[in-house]
Amino acid sequence: MVYGLVTAIRNFLFDKKYFASVRFDFPVIGVGNLSAGGTGKSPHIEYLIQLLQYQFKVATLSRGYGRTTHGYFLADENSTALQIGDEPRQFKMKFPETLVTVCEDRVLGVPKILHEHPEVDVVLLDDAFQHRSIRAGLSVLLTEYSNRFTQDDLIPVGWLREARSNYHRADIIIITKCPHNISLEEREKIVAEIKPYRYQKVYFSTLQYAPLYSFYNWQMKFESNKETDVLLVCGIANYAPLETYLKSQFGNVYVRSYRDHHRFESFDLETIQETFKNIGDRRKIIVTTEKDAARLEEFRDWFLEKNIELFVQPVSVEFLFSDKEKFEADILSYITHFNPTPLS
Repeated sequence: MVYGLVTAIRNFLFDKKYFASVRFDFPVIGVGNLSAGGTGKSPHIEYLIQLLQYQFKVATLSRGYGRTTHGYFLADENSTALQIGDEPRQFKMKFPETLVTVCEDRVLGVPKILHEHPEVDVVLLDDAFQHRSIRAGLSVLLTEYSNRFTQDDLIPVGWLREARSNYHRADIIIITKCPHNISLEEREKIVAEIKPYRYQKVYFSTLQYAPLYSFYNWQMKFESNKETDVLLVCGIANYAPLETYLKSQFGNVYVRSYRDHHRFESFDLETIQETFKNIGDRRKIIVTTEKDAARLEEFRDWFLEKNIELFVQPVSVEFLFSDKEKFEADILSYITHFNPTPLS
C-alpha cells in the first residue's frame, strides 16, 4: 500500500504537470515495462536496431545500470561493461555502427546526442517507461506472457513498479516470450484481458535461439547434442525460458544463477569452476548469455588459463501471427513522419 501510494502520487504530479515532462520534436522511441525486469527489453531493442540501421542513423540511450562511470558517456569499441553497463556493451558489440550512449538523466542525454551528433535520425530509450521526465514520442510497453502485468501485483508482493492502470501511457503493447504455438483463441483472450485503449496496438513475440558461439571466437559455433551436459551461468532477471530451451537441446542442464546485472568477482569464478568440475564426466560446457558475456569479458584470460569451454547463447525476437509486418510498419511510419527522406 505504501509503495503504491508513493508511485500513484508521483504519477499524479506528472499527469497534472506539477512535474515537468519533456517531449522532443524528434523521433524518440521508448521501450520499457511495468515490471522489474525479465520482459526481454534487450532483444526488442536489438530488433529495432536491426530494423532501422540501414535506413536511419540510430542512437540508443540507456541508464547504464551497474556502471562505474557517471553522467553522459559515449561508447566505443573498447568501452567495457564497467564503463557503460552490460546491455549497452552488448549493443555496441553487436551493432558497432550504432551510436550507443548512457546517461542517468535522459532529459540531458537526448539533447547531448542531438547536439554532438546531428546526423542521428532516431533515439531508442532503453527501459524508460518510469522515467517520466522525458516523454517518448512512441512508447512500447513489454509484458511477459507468463507474468503479464494484468495478473501481477506491486512490489514487494509482486514485480510491478507501478499500478497496472498506467499501461495507458503506452502506444504499443507487446506480449513477450510467448510459446511458439500460441493459438488465435488464446491471443484474443489475452487482448481482451489487457483491454487496450483505441489508440493502442497489441502484438505478440517469442524468443528465437541461435546456435551457441564461442566466448573466445564468435565465428566458432557449437551445435547442440544430447551427449553434452551444460552448466548455465547467468545473472539475468528470468532465466527460465533459456533453461527450458537448453534442456531440449542438451543432456543434463545445471544452473548457477545470480541476481540481474551481477558483477562477477574472483570468488564467483572459483565457485563456477568448482561447480563445473562436479557435474559429471561426460562432455560438458559452460553456457552464458550475451548480457553476462559482456560482464565476463574482463576474465577472458582466466577462462582461457583454466581451459574452460565457454559458449554464448544468442537470442533474438520473432513476432507471431502477422505481427511482424504490422509492427515494423508502425515503427517506420512514426519515424518517417519526422524524416520524410530516410537515408538510402
